[in-house]
Amino acid sequence: MLLASLVFVPFIASLIAASMPQDARNREFWLAAGVAVYGLIVAISLYPEMSEGTVLREGFDWLPAQGLYFLLRMDGLAWVFTLLVLVIGLLVVLYARYYMSPNDPVPRFFSFLLAFMGSMLGVVLSGNLVQLVVFWELTSLTSFLLIGYWHHRADARRGARMAFTVTATGGLCLLAGVLVLGHIVGSYDLDIVLAAGELIRSDDLYLTALLLIALGALTKSAQFPFHFWLPHAMAAPTPVSSYLHSATMVKAGVFLLVRLWPALAGTPEWTWIIGGAGVCTLLIGAFIAIFQHDLKGLLAYSTISHLGLITVLIGIGTPLAMVAAIFHILNHATFKASLFMAAGIIDHETGTRDLRLLGGLRHKLPVTATLAIVASAAMAGVPLLNGFLSKEMFFAETLHVGGDRNWWMSVAAVAMGMFSVAYSLRFISIFFGKPAGELPRDPHEPPRWMRFPVELLAFTCLVVGIAPAISIGPVLDLAVAASLREHTPDYNLATWHGWNLPLVMSIIALFGGITLYAVLRWRFNLRERTRAPLLSHFNGAQAYETAMQSLTRAAEWLVRRLGTSKLQKQLLMLMLMLLIVPLLLAGLPPDWTILPLEGFDPLFAGIWLIGGACAVSAAWMAKYHRLTALVLVGGTGIITAATFLWLSAPDLALTQLMVETVTTVLLLLGLRWLPPRIESAEMQAAASRRDWTRRALHMMLAVAGGLVMTVLTYAVLVHPASDTIADFFLLNALSGGGGSNVVNVLLVDFRAFDTMGEITVLAIVALIVYALLRRFRPAPDSAEVPQQQLHAFDPASRQTPSEQADSGYLFVPGVYLRTLLPFMGVIAAYFFMRGHNLPGGGFVAGLIFAVAILVQYMLAGATWVEAHITLRPHRWLGFGLLLAGVTGLGSWAFGHPFLTSHTAHLHLPVLGELHVPSAFVFDLGVFAVVVGTTMLMLVALAHQSLRAHKKASEQAADAAMPAASEGAL
Repeated sequence: MLLASLVFVPFIASLIAASMPQDARNREFWLAAGVAVYGLIVAISLYPEMSEGTVLREGFDWLPAQGLYFLLRMDGLAWVFTLLVLVIGLLVVLYARYYMSPNDPVPRFFSFLLAFMGSMLGVVLSGNLVQLVVFWELTSLTSFLLIGYWHHRADARRGARMAFTVTATGGLCLLAGVLVLGHIVGSYDLDIVLAAGELIRSDDLYLTALLLIALGALTKSAQFPFHFWLPHAMAAPTPVSSYLHSATMVKAGVFLLVRLWPALAGTPEWTWIIGGAGVCTLLIGAFIAIFQHDLKGLLAYSTISHLGLITVLIGIGTPLAMVAAIFHILNHATFKASLFMAAGIIDHETGTRDLRLLGGLRHKLPVTATLAIVASAAMAGVPLLNGFLSKEMFFAETLHVGGDRNWWMSVAAVAMGMFSVAYSLRFISIFFGKPAGELPRDPHEPPRWMRFPVELLAFTCLVVGIAPAISIGPVLDLAVAASLREHTPDYNLATWHGWNLPLVMSIIALFGGITLYAVLRWRFNLRERTRAPLLSHFNGAQAYETAMQSLTRAAEWLVRRLGTSKLQKQLLMLMLMLLIVPLLLAGLPPDWTILPLEGFDPLFAGIWLIGGACAVSAAWMAKYHRLTALVLVGGTGIITAATFLWLSAPDLALTQLMVETVTTVLLLLGLRWLPPRIESAEMQAAASRRDWTRRALHMMLAVAGGLVMTVLTYAVLVHPASDTIADFFLLNALSGGGGSNVVNVLLVDFRAFDTMGEITVLAIVALIVYALLRRFRPAPDSAEVPQQQLHAFDPASRQTPSEQADSGYLFVPGVYLRTLLPFMGVIAAYFFMRGHNLPGGGFVAGLIFAVAILVQYMLAGATWVEAHITLRPHRWLGFGLLLAGVTGLGSWAFGHPFLTSHTAHLHLPVLGELHVPSAFVFDLGVFAVVVGTTMLMLVALAHQSLRAHKKASEQAADAAMPAASEGAL
């Protein structure tokens, strides 16, 4: 379970960090650092297996029939990216400990950071493509939270929305591409997909899959034309920018392209789509970066450019180009993370990131200046630094694939190299020249451990640049071998390859960049320019905002045309669709199927005539007498239960009866919240004349819709499908689920995962209702105040039973109330215990027990019940969900899929052999959730109604006091 711990430990730690107090910043730091260190220890311990070419796999079945299962897979490429995520993550955690202000909500920061780390590790280690998409979207969600961490700032909210919209939309495209890929191959297993390259490339759907997957990868890695979101993500705290844009989020796109290279590469479509987007991106990003005045903005566009460089290498698709791409991914992570941290130190110490205000900082920040210059030189491709090696490999590959004819790619590569030198010089210019004047803060060197991550990364740039074969060679070999497999080429990591054309290109780029920077600075006054020439007219962010505004206006237009806040109009539209859609499906009247009437029972029709009469009468009486309408609605529920009994469905009939009881009480309590009636008889008569026609038409439409549903239901019943799944459950309920009640076995065994989701939703709804009722109070004069309440006779009261009856109390002997609850509790236990073999189960038993408590509330009152019965519905909800979840996890412990049921055969001395299925425990969780949900909603509603009634009574008494005083006088 080592691979599983790599993914899930960060998520668990994220929850722990979120629960820590605000003043626990040191504990949060140690927690996050401990997670990263643990991950590094696990990853390093797996190096022997990785060096032997072993592919580690851990997982369990999810939906094996659909080819879906949770699978973690680690090969050399995944191991290298895991190391990259954890090492940079540990350095960012250390840096953030000193960067974040004490006023910032640090628990939230580390919680989001750890969740993002777990999501990124899930992407890297996923062995199933659908699972990879799930973690892919989790990185979009957690990066949205990190970018918008300072949510009080408008730019942070805008940047977070933009990043999430673009990357999440790309994620949906990726999901579609993965589904197409799985359709072509017949499996979502990554190993099977990577081995089916020839099959994929020869399929007619290859281009479709390639375009969809490319959209997912290019949006995540901020490639043209989706590059505009990355600069706006700079509104995040600098530790977030350093992590997301050096080693994690933006690298997810290029990681995916490298991962799927064996399956998708090797075609002209791959080269033109991936390589074309990369060429545009590397030139646009490098050129715009020169004209940025914000330190992080400059680094953002330089990140875009270097990601374009990596994408071009992947698009070229040759084995050596892939080696250069993976090498530059590692190099870019080291120098870009150090540069972001250096920019954060400058901002932290000076109070500004504006390049026009900064200068001469080498005097105040000599160590930071030295480190930033080394990292900038690595970014520019200066010899003896790591960036020089991978950029020279890039030049060599453009020459190789371009040849004598396609020389434009080599020219583009040299131009990008010149631009990178120019913006690197622009970055380090703040350390030279005339010292800055008035700054928001007087700068000085940061704390020692805040600077340590920058020192380590800058030192890495030097070591890799001087001795690449010794330092980075073994790590790079693992990633290359796992990615290219049998196509792995021979390559030599050396600082000096002699005088050759790539070296000449590097020299031209270096000196050409210096010249370009000098010309732009002195001839075109670089400090005063606010926009990049030419490209400033093409604003991707503005196009995005325009598109979002257009969508908003279109949605508002639809809401104005089709939307309404009135429930009657919404129901009217639904009923119209209920009439129109079946007619469209059935065709013209000559094509209608005549339903057979053989076996039609008049008694059954009579029952439903009664139910229909109740429904129509309830609709008509709702205007005049609400309690009568409620009784009639209950009549329709009873007829429905009788129908289930008629059709041999006792489980459904029993459930319907209990649900009808609970909902009747719910509606009865809800009557207190309805608006007041029209008191004047003349006004009521006028209103009746105005809306009589409307109500009649609505009733006719409702009756027509009901008749359509009746006909459809009857058609389904008299034309059963020839091949159904019912036979499977009937044959396997006892042998596979350990019970003879097929309905209950279906709910707690075969489809227990659905039931788990349903009770979770049920609990969420109950909590939402509880939260809303805590905040909302009905106006005491907005409803009818009941003139009589039902209470039990209290023996401790000084009033006699007759006096209590005269004062509005219904006399019920207290002994009946004491026996009613345990009696109904026994009935609930009876139906619960028999549910696996006879009609019953946890849902029905939960409703019965909830009704037992509700009866106590109705007869004895809330005060008496809560004084004698400890309810705590929240604990019922939590216990039920926990019990159901533990039942599912227990099957994992024995190597079975989630929620797999098992029946134990126990031999007890007195009872004999007893069959105890694990579904019994799951059903107990369902019982607890149903009881907790029902009580939480209905008791909360009852409390609100009683409070409103009490307030109304007090107001009525206050209003009567002046009149009584006046009469006394």
